[in-house]
Amino acid sequence: MDVLELLGRLSEAPGVSGDEGAVRTILKEAIKPYVDKMRVDALGNLIAVRRATQENPMRVMVEAHMDEVGLMVIRAEKNGHLRFRKVGGIDDRILPAKRVKVGKEGIPGVIGIKPIHLLKGEEKKRVLGVDDLFIDIGVSSQEEAERLVKRGDRAVFDTAFDDLGLRVKGKAFDDRVGCAILGGLLAAGPYPVELYAVFATQEEIGARGARVAAYDINPDVAFVLEGTVADDLPKEKDESPTTELGKGPALTVMDRSVIVDPRLLRFLIRTAEAEGIPYQVKQPGVGGTDAGRIHLAREGVPSAVAAVPCRYIHGPASVLDKQDLNWTLQLMQAALRGISRDVLAR
Repeated sequence: MDVLELLGRLSEAPGVSGDEGAVRTILKEAIKPYVDKMRVDALGNLIAVRRATQENPMRVMVEAHMDEVGLMVIRAEKNGHLRFRKVGGIDDRILPAKRVKVGKEGIPGVIGIKPIHLLKGEEKKRVLGVDDLFIDIGVSSQEEAERLVKRGDRAVFDTAFDDLGLRVKGKAFDDRVGCAILGGLLAAGPYPVELYAVFATQEEIGARGARVAAYDINPDVAFVLEGTVADDLPKEKDESPTTELGKGPALTVMDRSVIVDPRLLRFLIRTAEAEGIPYQVKQPGVGGTDAGRIHLAREGVPSAVAAVPCRYIHGPASVLDKQDLNWTLQLMQAALRGISRDVLAR
């Protein structure tokens, strides 16, 4: 499987939380040759199983979420402009004048604002919020707009996937990069463990899909694959970045949703060092992932997180390093081949 090519297709697909169907369709076709069975559950999670090469295997859940942050149409104005709300965490500052695609048909639009020439006083100083913005799809009446777009339709940033040499640019790397790596893991199997690959829904609005999937599967351990914050950018003072591009997968110790199981963290570090794979430890306390829900399922699930650093996540375009993607895939392949119940011994 060409994981980078899969990432490109996933990146360009629309998949705002609760409307992940286009992403799921791509993944179902991509992983079909490599799985023993797959199904879609009540919340839309795609769950695939690759059977183990040995008897009495561990049940290992590896998860990545399909959804992305985006916008939802709430009404059309008399002049045809679309009012919207944010779905997930988007910085209001990056919205004005951005190109978007609206609804199932991908209707092109632009997020409009009051022209700078007409701003007065305090208007020039404050950040414009969603109440000040609208989506212009090129129509001039409410009737025209409502023929094309329905209340509740999602809108995504209109961003092409591009090769930048050692790096790539695209939208929704949080977490289409995790989905692409998980596809690659399935293709590289089988493993000594029974692999439950979960492509989850609705992470960006509360990690909802992963919660029910973990309850259903009841795994022995879980690994979450993510695209995480990289802020290796110029700073006014000397401070360490959260993660950096080109330094390998970022391993979580703690974020706002979970304290990673120390046994699994040590195991991932040992595995990376044994395989000669660079890695970095993500600055503790930043962000949150589906691990926050997974580790609380049933009697508890030992969980860990490995992430590809991505610049500008939750915006119209992100940048990641191809080698970080490859290293994360290699680390997880080695982890699935090397994990055993002894790792969990206390």
